[in-house]
Amino acid sequence: MAVLSDETWRRHANPWSVWTRYAAFPLLVVAVWSFYWIGWWALAPVAAVVVWLVVNPRIFPPPDSTDNWASKAVLGERIWVSLKRNEVPAQHGIVPRVAAAIAAAASLSLIWAFVTRDAVSAFLSMALVMLAKTWFVDRMVWLFEDMKDANPEYRSWLY
Repeated sequence: MAVLSDETWRRHANPWSVWTRYAAFPLLVVAVWSFYWIGWWALAPVAAVVVWLVVNPRIFPPPDSTDNWASKAVLGERIWVSLKRNEVPAQHGIVPRVAAAIAAAASLSLIWAFVTRDAVSAFLSMALVMLAKTWFVDRMVWLFEDMKDANPEYRSWLY
């Protein structure tokens, strides 16, 4: 994400980009799980979702307004990836890392569920990944709200 251009960040701030990217994760889980139904042909839906995740931040136009939760989440993430960890305000330093750690642990659980063909565990792990990601993304909104007045560039992203 740190390598996105200014234009790509503007496009990614479109709520359609955010929400369709969000929806892609369950599709990726189903695509991987489809290996048990269609064998190696599952690589086709997996590849399709991966391609979507790559092109998604670039495909939508910049939003008419960034004054919404989804756009602010992207703007906060843009700040998050651009700052050195010691530049992140103290109140925003811990929770995003905890949320990311929960998502990582749930991802490992999801991989184990794939290996063991445990559909219930796969579903619960996927849900936990998505909840942790939502927590992280919500904290990015808070980060943007707290930082937008500290930097004129950040403030200019809100329209």
